[in-house]
Amino acid sequence: MKKAILIMTMLTVLTSCTVPNAAPESITEELPYTCESSTDVKTGENSYVPLNYSYIKGMWLPYTHFSEYMQGKSEDEYRNAVRYILNNVAERGINTVYFHVHPNGDAYYFSNIFPKGKCMTGDYDPLAILLSEAHDLGISVQAWLNPLRCQTIEEMQSIPDSFITKKWTVQQHFIKQVGDRWYLVPAYDEVRQLICDCADELLTKYDIDGIHIDDYFYPTTEPEFDSEEFTESGSSDLSQWRRNCVTEYVKALNETVKKHGQRYKFSISPQGNIVSDYDKQYADVKLWCKEGYCDYMIPQLYYGFNNSVCPFEPTLRQWESIVSGSSVSLAAGLAEYKVGKTDKWAGEAGESEWIETPDIIERQIQIVTESSASGYVLYD
Repeated sequence: MKKAILIMTMLTVLTSCTVPNAAPESITEELPYTCESSTDVKTGENSYVPLNYSYIKGMWLPYTHFSEYMQGKSEDEYRNAVRYILNNVAERGINTVYFHVHPNGDAYYFSNIFPKGKCMTGDYDPLAILLSEAHDLGISVQAWLNPLRCQTIEEMQSIPDSFITKKWTVQQHFIKQVGDRWYLVPAYDEVRQLICDCADELLTKYDIDGIHIDDYFYPTTEPEFDSEEFTESGSSDLSQWRRNCVTEYVKALNETVKKHGQRYKFSISPQGNIVSDYDKQYADVKLWCKEGYCDYMIPQLYYGFNNSVCPFEPTLRQWESIVSGSSVSLAAGLAEYKVGKTDKWAGEAGESEWIETPDIIERQIQIVTESSASGYVLYD
């Protein structure tokens, strides 16, 4: 289990760019990088100038930790916990957080489309509070979505029938079961529209600074999942057809974000293994970079230097080459949660590396800083 964010070990404080909001001294004392300003401002009641950075020092805030500081907590308790978390990350030089607002077909915000997440037990809006606290510290916030993953079969039974995903479970065309969980089927225009509606709702109602998706691009490699849809498509190559389906919703999400203003960011965090992205997740990351279907690519480079399949530095170089010459920037996703643990997937040479070299994250940050990448994001 990944370490709780509330007990994170402090790394060396890193520099960041200056912002107009009040911020801890560690964020403003040195200015090697610039903040991106914007003239793309929402009109009406929710006019907002998005806050983004040209060099990202980020951290993911996943739903797997929500039970620690959200579930069963009062509004004041939640706000105090969020303030503590954000002050800690700000002191570490973090300037961007990715808050898990839509992890399982649910919502950790006030949504008109999706049911509230099971950890959202209070009557307050956790996203609104986090945005207020983060922006007061000069921290950018991207809303993190899992586009296709929905509730478990048991969880779906307790959701009111009024929600669209619950209605779709009756027909089982737009949404299907994989194991004990429901997943949306990206072959349908209706599904792609729902994904975009989620992003649009967030960008319209909240002062977020962008939209972020991670590596749950396709729920399975089994052909039975969408065999009917594949047959009806008239295509002859299942893998390529699936890649096209994923690309369509990625492209649509990017267009949805940019509809609200060119300076709102759309970022993607695929697996670090490019071959696995293409063959297992049906994620054509090279195409997305070439065509500019996102602003940032944040591959999960969760590998040690001695990993037998994807050693860290050569894999980083591969990603540098993918974004080279494109409009897409690169930030490295780093596995802080692995420090001090055995990595059973790394091969014999890399299995104990995260135990034997406790400074591995600092070393990786240094390599990223010296590379062409525009930052890094930590998963703790």
